[in-house]
Amino acid sequence: MGRILIKGATIVNEGTSYISDILLVNGFIDKISTVIESEHDYTEVINAAGPHLLPGLIDDQVHFREPGLTHKADIYTESRATAAGGITSFMEMPNTVPNTLNQFLLEEKYQLAAEVSAVNYSFFMGASNDNLSEVLYTNPKNVCGVKVFMGSSTGNMLVDKRATLEGIFRESPTIVATHCEDEATIAVNAAHYAALFGDKLNASHHPLIRSAEACYQSSSFAIELASKHNTRLHILHMATGVETELFSKNTPLAEKKITAEACIHHLWFSDADYEFKGNFIKWNPAIKTSADREMIRQAVNENRIDVIATDHAPHTLDEKMGVYTKAPSGCPLVQHALPALLDRYHAGVFNLEKIVEKTSHNVATLFQINRRGNIREGYFADLVLVDLNKSFTVSRNNIFYKCGWSPFEGHTFLSSVIATTVNGTWVWKDGVVVDNVRGERLTFNR
Repeated sequence: MGRILIKGATIVNEGTSYISDILLVNGFIDKISTVIESEHDYTEVINAAGPHLLPGLIDDQVHFREPGLTHKADIYTESRATAAGGITSFMEMPNTVPNTLNQFLLEEKYQLAAEVSAVNYSFFMGASNDNLSEVLYTNPKNVCGVKVFMGSSTGNMLVDKRATLEGIFRESPTIVATHCEDEATIAVNAAHYAALFGDKLNASHHPLIRSAEACYQSSSFAIELASKHNTRLHILHMATGVETELFSKNTPLAEKKITAEACIHHLWFSDADYEFKGNFIKWNPAIKTSADREMIRQAVNENRIDVIATDHAPHTLDEKMGVYTKAPSGCPLVQHALPALLDRYHAGVFNLEKIVEKTSHNVATLFQINRRGNIREGYFADLVLVDLNKSFTVSRNNIFYKCGWSPFEGHTFLSSVIATTVNGTWVWKDGVVVDNVRGERLTFNR
């Protein structure tokens, strides 16, 4: 790691932007100052005049598919894509095969990540209808949270018994993160549209089947349970405008017990895109109307929504090219999340400070991550350099995902991630992932 001096960077951090030098020593931010003398014995001196320096992004929702689904993705490949996208830490979901429903399987994932992950990592403990005793063993100091699927998922992870949900919300030792869609509503909608359209059913019907009503009913129920039990609740991937109205405007994050997340695809696409993208933008919860998208964007700016994540969930090209009813939901995103947000900056949707707040600062605050998510002296040196004016076009030959495709193929982003450091070591630089870098397990101040 050594001593790396970054000169003249435009730092975007904690609500402001300014030009400064920054010294990294043995994995940590040692000094931030207008001028740091470059005469000393440094491992490397970087002239960063021009690019913007941001805290590394922390993605609180990814699916890296290992174990059991590694034909789609694995921790090694997806963490490298993550580094190329400026994300320096991830939190991975438990709907792998087998589902992560006991502490032994959870620790196996941590051990694997220690061997292969290019960036920092944490893994959610999974909840089911019958594993509350295992959930209660979760250590809040070194596990990011407990994931509850209040909507369908892989294997035995749908939690649909009220008594079980009451127990999880009442007794969970750490944050409860929820996927909120009401399964009964979805089942009624699915039967209705299948009868109406038969074999003509396609991706454009996805937001009608997985409707706004299904989302709202489940999210409001989760909030009801959390309010009853004083649970620390985090609702993932807000997909509808009406759900954003469940959250108060401009309440400081430190005062919140119930928080919300938006994902890149719900901030970018709308239901009009199904005509051209089809199954390649099929997610759960479904992408909905442009009006929903605008309300979600507004909720981010009004701080009703606290963090932005990816819900990176790759499937093979063959799987996605099947008929709608067979094609799985989920798409790859980690490599292109930050460029997509920077495009929204260029369009005037978000300012740079808001992007940093929602992708770094607030994730660290919400999960109480130890010394990450901000550019501060004494913090881990997880940083990303971006060139706001260096465009690139997404194509199969510059995609790092194991699945080899992206819903953004053919799109030209206006900005590029030019370098990423994880714990003070370059993991992405000059268009190359440095293959021998390994991240660390996240720890939490709880």
